[in-house]
Amino acid sequence: MAGIIIWRTLLFYVVLLISVRVMGKREVGALDPFDFVVAILLAELAAIPIQNLEHPSWTGVLAIAVLVSLQLSSSWLCLASNKARAIISGTPTVVVRNGQLVEQEMRRHRYNIHDLLAQLRLKGVPDVTDVEMAVLENNGQLSVIPRSQKRPVEPQDLQIPTRYEALPISVVLNGKINYDALREHNIQYTWLQEKLQEQGIEDPASVFYAHVDPQGNLYVQRRAGAGRET
Repeated sequence: MAGIIIWRTLLFYVVLLISVRVMGKREVGALDPFDFVVAILLAELAAIPIQNLEHPSWTGVLAIAVLVSLQLSSSWLCLASNKARAIISGTPTVVVRNGQLVEQEMRRHRYNIHDLLAQLRLKGVPDVTDVEMAVLENNGQLSVIPRSQKRPVEPQDLQIPTRYEALPISVVLNGKINYDALREHNIQYTWLQEKLQEQGIEDPASVFYAHVDPQGNLYVQRRAGAGRET
């Protein structure tokens, strides 16, 4: 009995993992209503065969496969047709315009003023009159566009030149050299070795983390107890 439960748990763990990967990358907080329903059904369809041993495993796998196929079909339909996307996923709704609450839209979506004000505060906008437009997205999150006079000052507003910014390239992770990153960004291993030696590091295993910034500088953090950080 225990062996069957363990086997089925492993089976549906793999099936769900593959299903989620096939359906694409979506954050939990970014799920629209249709995707949210699919996620709940996937969990339920996997739980039933695990708990009820009278149900054959293949029935659960088949049901999950059908559900994933429906989700992929609906996703393709949403890409191909704006009307289908509006029906399946809904459309964004403007709830604040020119500093005024759009009462009719808030009532239509049963979106109360307390939730709106709370989300505005979370966005750093305590005063609704400072909002040019606020849009309730399909996933329930609120997008806020402040009035131009209330937006943070940017370098271009002050005509301040800025340098190029990009993500740092992680070249050493937990004592192991990230050869994939070296190849992808054309970083020579000999260059990395020389830079580490300049900082008194002969063995990369003593490095907890190291990255190359957009300007080509190497930042190194040694393992705890392996020497000072540089």
